[in-house]
Amino acid sequence: MSAFVTGGPDLPLTGERTVPGLAEENYWFRRHEVVYERLSDRCAQRDVLEAGCGEGYGADLIADVARRVIGLDYDESAVAHVRARYPRVDMRQGNLAQLPLADRSVDVVVNFQVIEHLWDQGQFVAECARVLRPGGTLLMSTPNRITFSPGRDTPINPFHTRELNAAELTELLTEAGFSMEAMLGVFHGPRLVELDARHGGSLIDAQIARALADAPWPEDLLADVASVRSADFDLVDSGGRDSRDINDSLDLVAIAVSP
Repeated sequence: MSAFVTGGPDLPLTGERTVPGLAEENYWFRRHEVVYERLSDRCAQRDVLEAGCGEGYGADLIADVARRVIGLDYDESAVAHVRARYPRVDMRQGNLAQLPLADRSVDVVVNFQVIEHLWDQGQFVAECARVLRPGGTLLMSTPNRITFSPGRDTPINPFHTRELNAAELTELLTEAGFSMEAMLGVFHGPRLVELDARHGGSLIDAQIARALADAPWPEDLLADVASVRSADFDLVDSGGRDSRDINDSLDLVAIAVSP
């Protein structure tokens, strides 16, 4: 998925999920897309559940390599959209606190940019452990609380209930019996660092300021945001040779193994 996916506006942009195909939303879409692209090999020839699949572009990307992809979302409009647009995904409607799957029925659970929206995060993680086969994999990403809502007790995003840092995410997963294979961090790569400098030190802050002003996008900002690609982000293993601190990451990506 290296280019815009057409038809994204068919599912309205609410602020609760990202959609492809919108220039103004492209930075956030690509920031999510990179995790699907880099971890899709973990789903190769496996039965996969994407819990909270939103617009469905990620589940469809996983369908390129997986044996089977089940999509699950609570929102009725998202379910209808995925069924119409991504026929390779076995789309279902349901509550993430009570996954509508049998015990030990899938090899991988994918949960990207969702856990921060849930009221009962522990219950959801326990449900992931229940539906995964022994030794199955949970792939989870979430905004890093330290950098996403710095210095705040409550999230900036009104759709978020509880954001996590790396230690808190690790604790959430290990308390449910998962063992941690890796904790990765999403960072701006060199080109995005250049764009940060071009827009007063932070491309993210420039976008937020435009949104708060409720004004037309400056042409240079819109052009730069529309030009962002998933390759502009780095996905760094906190246990690897890259010296960047996981606490400075934009998003956290956990790879955990079920008991």
